[in-house]
Amino acid sequence: MDRPPSKARAALWMSGWLLLMLFVAIGGRETLRELNVFQVMEIRSVFGFVMLLPILYFNGGFRAMKTSRPLAHVSRNLVHYGAQLGWFYALTLIPLSQLVSIEFTMPIWIAIMAAFFLGERMTLWKIVAIVLGLIGVIVIVRPTTGVVNPGQLIALAAAFGFGISITLIKSLTRTDSALKIIFWMIVVQSVAGVFPALYSWQWPSAYVWGWLVVVAFCGTFSHFCMARAMLYADATVVVPMDFLRVPLSATIGWLLYSERLDMFTLLGAALILAGNTLNLLSTDRPPVRAAA
Repeated sequence: MDRPPSKARAALWMSGWLLLMLFVAIGGRETLRELNVFQVMEIRSVFGFVMLLPILYFNGGFRAMKTSRPLAHVSRNLVHYGAQLGWFYALTLIPLSQLVSIEFTMPIWIAIMAAFFLGERMTLWKIVAIVLGLIGVIVIVRPTTGVVNPGQLIALAAAFGFGISITLIKSLTRTDSALKIIFWMIVVQSVAGVFPALYSWQWPSAYVWGWLVVVAFCGTFSHFCMARAMLYADATVVVPMDFLRVPLSATIGWLLYSERLDMFTLLGAALILAGNTLNLLSTDRPPVRAAA
């Protein structure tokens, strides 16, 4: 199922991811004013499944969704489900600009995991990228002040989970279609969240129902865009294309929620993005062994 590499096509699909994820952030903030995070996640999954049915029908139905790697799908989606719970919960605790900036440590975690668990050799530029990213997180969180917002730590844990999820998506695209990946994501996450959602259930208002539809549509098809982008470029190329979400999220937070972008968040985001850029450039440089 490999396709010829194309950064242009990867960028086109990532632009869809970018736009849809911005709407997920807005919709998440609005729905969580009334509902528990488990309920938002479950309704999103159920609505997403319904929205996916017409596409399934024209692509062979449920029989075509059979996979030879069920455990890989379950593992990836349980990790992703936990990361999404953390992301939505952090959305209620910290400014949108901080959340998205911390989320962009994803490529840093991917590089570290590849070195420790996949045996990939480190380059000098990758080491510098990791250090810059970690310093950026410290600047944003500022633990030396003695007051660390739990939302920042939850966002950091979510970013680590997303890093695992993205790595597994790239692996899955080698054998399964983007549609199959999204189908299994919805199925696994629907099952994982049904009981917590029922336990905390309360009926949403008409206003929130509208935003739940937005979150379901954008949340479901943003991952379709991501999976499609992964068909045309490696994760280290695809993920940094998402950099624009940092200034755009900060702008949305300022315009819609009167959130101020403080200098620490700005400096930390700049360091994280600089680290990501070096991580991307390092793929074109000869590898060297990290110093012991």
